[in-house]
Amino acid sequence: MLENIRIVLVNTTHPGNIGGVARAMKNMGLSDLCLIEPRLFPHRDADARAAGADDILKNASVVESLDDALADCHLVVGTSARSRTIPWPLVNPRELAAIVSPLPVTTRVAIVFGREDRGLTNEELQRCHQHVHIPVNEQFSSLNLAAAVQVITYEMRMAKEVDVSDAKPRWGTEWDVDLAEGRELEMLFDHFEQALTDIDFLDPEKPRNLMPRLQRLLLRAVPDKIEVNILRGMLTAIQKGCRR
Repeated sequence: MLENIRIVLVNTTHPGNIGGVARAMKNMGLSDLCLIEPRLFPHRDADARAAGADDILKNASVVESLDDALADCHLVVGTSARSRTIPWPLVNPRELAAIVSPLPVTTRVAIVFGREDRGLTNEELQRCHQHVHIPVNEQFSSLNLAAAVQVITYEMRMAKEVDVSDAKPRWGTEWDVDLAEGRELEMLFDHFEQALTDIDFLDPEKPRNLMPRLQRLLLRAVPDKIEVNILRGMLTAIQKGCRR
């Protein structure tokens, strides 16, 4: 289970925090680290804080966008410390571990952590199937990036230690098709936006919250590859009908 979990850090400012995250990951048996446009990396402060987790830093992938980081992932979870205008499915780290642990090892899971000072943007959080919130002391809620990673990965490891051989799959039965990957979902969302614009259901000048709410609906369903293809086929047929 742990091998299929990717830790994604967005625009990390301090290289020492990257090293601290690498150390936390290695403590818990994770190895897949992805960095989105870190301010300073590689850096000696990252190496120093890694304290023996140099292999995690060496093998970390550095990408330019969230699209690149999530392209091959099937389940995406964003870390959030504040409530949002549009509520999103929200779990704590232990609940998240219970969701992830029964998944097949072929299901790639990304856990996305935001910037040290302001976390993830609304747009970034809307890319996620679920949000995870660490219930900390409300009077002192500031949590170091490496500590946040440690808490969540600890729960992942504990879920692995528990015997889950009798645990039911997520939908109560083994699924017959692989879940849609991030790149496929993004293409679906783009297709929906274009089709809804074509039929004058979506006004690009006044989009309101239509697309974020539609994304929330589709991500909550966790569609598989065939379901995505069916939806896109329907959208194509609608567009052709409009042109006729």
